[in-house]
Amino acid sequence: MMKPVILVVDDDTSLRRVLEYNLTAAGYSVIAASSGEEGLTLYTRNRPSLVITDMNMPGMSGMQLLASIKERSPETLVILITAFGSVDMAVEAMKAGAYDYITKPFNRDELLLTVAKALQFTGLAQENRRLKSELADRSGARPFVGTSPAMEKIFQVISKVADSDASVLVTGESGTGKELVARAIHGQSGRKNGPFVAINCAAIPHDLLESELFGHVKGAFTGAVKDKVGKLELADGGTIFLDEVGELPIELQSKLLRVLQEREIEPVGGVKTRKIDIRVVSATNIDIDKALAAGTLREDIYYRLAVIPLHLPPLRERREDIPLLVRHFCSKLGQDLVRFDKDAMEVMTLYSWPGNVRELENTVERILILRSGENVSLDDIPDKIRRRSGAAAVGKVVNLPEDGYSLEQLEREVVEEALERNQWNQTAAARFLRIPRHTLIYRMEKYGIAAPGQGER
Repeated sequence: MMKPVILVVDDDTSLRRVLEYNLTAAGYSVIAASSGEEGLTLYTRNRPSLVITDMNMPGMSGMQLLASIKERSPETLVILITAFGSVDMAVEAMKAGAYDYITKPFNRDELLLTVAKALQFTGLAQENRRLKSELADRSGARPFVGTSPAMEKIFQVISKVADSDASVLVTGESGTGKELVARAIHGQSGRKNGPFVAINCAAIPHDLLESELFGHVKGAFTGAVKDKVGKLELADGGTIFLDEVGELPIELQSKLLRVLQEREIEPVGGVKTRKIDIRVVSATNIDIDKALAAGTLREDIYYRLAVIPLHLPPLRERREDIPLLVRHFCSKLGQDLVRFDKDAMEVMTLYSWPGNVRELENTVERILILRSGENVSLDDIPDKIRRRSGAAAVGKVVNLPEDGYSLEQLEREVVEEALERNQWNQTAAARFLRIPRHTLIYRMEKYGIAAPGQGER
């Protein structure tokens, strides 16, 4: 984290130098101005943590500087220096938005105590804003549930990468829980006490996205009536989660690349960069290879984002997690005692869930609200799920999702199911599939299939 920056504004050269010396010796980074006009310029360029200004100065007074700063950024704290006997004016200044005042002559301890209290207040205010932002971003968040081998691999990767600052790119279909992975990485990292700030790059209009990410200064564009802190700066000291990063406009990708390389940002309309300390986790459901070939995703930014690539499997590839997820959602909805009977749970497990975990949760909630009895029976399952799951169970061998499916993945699943049904006996499984045993062995080698913990049998 950077040292707090304090702007000192005073036309008295000797007093200004004393202030600079004492504050620098106390460990603060200090910038100084000899007039209100110069102070306002330095404030706009540097966005200091705190401003200390004399009240009575030629030209722009301390009161006018206070008003100009508050117009640009109401959160910035200002401490006024006033002569003894001008306390009434200082009180009026506090009513106008000043944080505190000190009267001349003042000693070093009084100055540093007032500054420390102001910066502590600033830190608490920033943390409060970050927590509010995080709580807003967490609306609809779901705990991470899964015990399948596929999810165990995900958990292992998370535990390995959490303590590093390497950028992670999470890929997977919509609804698989990519943000939950990002939160898990943040929660297990050394940054867990810092902010977790999420932004959906696809949900914000392109003409506003740059300002949301990088912030802006007053007057940068029509409607920019005050300075705005961007999401990247809000995440300072913590983690920024860039959801749907594949939708980021190409012109912003180069600007984001600088953030990834230099860890510094430049607000829209600003003339000076600011250093930030962030961990970047991003997510997308686009086809990376197609996006790179089409030029909608720059190769350089992809390799910066995907230092650690992590793919989340769709729910249909970890069906053994479905009963556990169903029970979890029942508990989350306050229906711990409700049970799905055997036929109902089998249908839920056989369905392909094109909307993944998100669709499953919404369906469970609907079933619990509309169920006819104390527990859930097959009749309570929505017709769409019964029809498609039932077709797969009783007559139709293949029940493909509407958005298509990989032929190789389908073949792999068929081979694995045939082996499981026949207790991993290759001869019996080959007979079941009506193929020669050597063809089955070839398919097993092709897809790396082996009996769990036993090898081939």
